Amino acid sequence: MIDATTPHEPRLNRELRKLLNTQRVAALGTLNAQGKPFVSMVPFAIHAHAACLVIHVSLLAPHTRHLLDAPEVSMMVMQSEPLGEPVHALARVSLDGLATRLLPDSPDWQAARSAYLARFPEAAPMTTLGDFSFVSIQPTGARHVAGFGAARPLDGDEIAAVLRPLTT
Repeated sequence: MIDATTPHEPRLNRELRKLLNTQRVAALGTLNAQGKPFVSMVPFAIHAHAACLVIHVSLLAPHTRHLLDAPEVSMMVMQSEPLGEPVHALARVSLDGLATRLLPDSPDWQAARSAYLARFPEAAPMTTLGDFSFVSIQPTGARHVAGFGAARPLDGDEIAAVLRPLTT
């Protein structure tokens, strides 16, 4: 039975929302000072009201230095691989975005911290370490693959709609 209070959402958007809300780790692509790509693993949270992704990274990490110097980044979130199943149709999304380091204790930092700790409560002690920063990733576009033969581009507004909470 369909709940009359739940707004309609296209199937592919619903699948993308589910992917982003069930997977907690992304591959983060940055560019170093020589323009060479660098990929690392980052846990991420969704700051739904700001329609962005939030990462908590050490200033000592190469990817953090890279994104501070060149804020254009890419992130890939992918469905977990089912054991013994083909991998070519795994749901995934590659997001392009702009990274912004949030100033400690600012309202944006507080909101990012809340979103991050809602997803990773065990990380609370890390949020007090001086060499860690919250970074928001504002998506500017994406390539969503919902399965074999089901791929589509998305612009920043379309991604924002998926990141925001559904309203009735």
